[in-house]
Amino acid sequence: MIVLGVDPGLANLGLGLVEGDVRKARHLHHVCLTTESAWLMPRRLQYLHSEVSRLLAEYRPDAVAIEDQVLRRQADVAFKVGQAFGVVQLACAQAGVPIYAYGPMQVKRSLVGTGRADKEQVIYMVKAALGIRELFNNHAADALALALTHLAHQPMQAAARRLVRA
Repeated sequence: MIVLGVDPGLANLGLGLVEGDVRKARHLHHVCLTTESAWLMPRRLQYLHSEVSRLLAEYRPDAVAIEDQVLRRQADVAFKVGQAFGVVQLACAQAGVPIYAYGPMQVKRSLVGTGRADKEQVIYMVKAALGIRELFNNHAADALALALTHLAHQPMQAAARRLVRA
């Protein structure tokens, strides 16, 4: 199974691709897409959409794991992140790839064992699980963590789908 993890954001959108299952995952690719604040909003959204669409076409993931929207104290930031979230969902819908949303505490619990883990613990576990030694962008690390979380949850979700069909 190939999973694309997405850490949504307008200024920085993290993407991470993994392949395998919960016991053995392989790192395929990661990147942080950056848009300039001087760009007009349509240009920023178009850039994110085209790059996500390109990765979907190139790697053909079986699923996309995206960070669930969390309420933010700053309405303008929440609105901008929401626009990036929507653009990613549009690209996935156009590519026919199902989307699964995970909250930050689910990701931390899945990788570290506690929902109160800090960012450094999550990054350490991502590197350990994927055999990555290099330091990389926090947004890309979050995206890889989301992809790994989906690999951990996927067997349960598949079993639930089988039960619903039966």
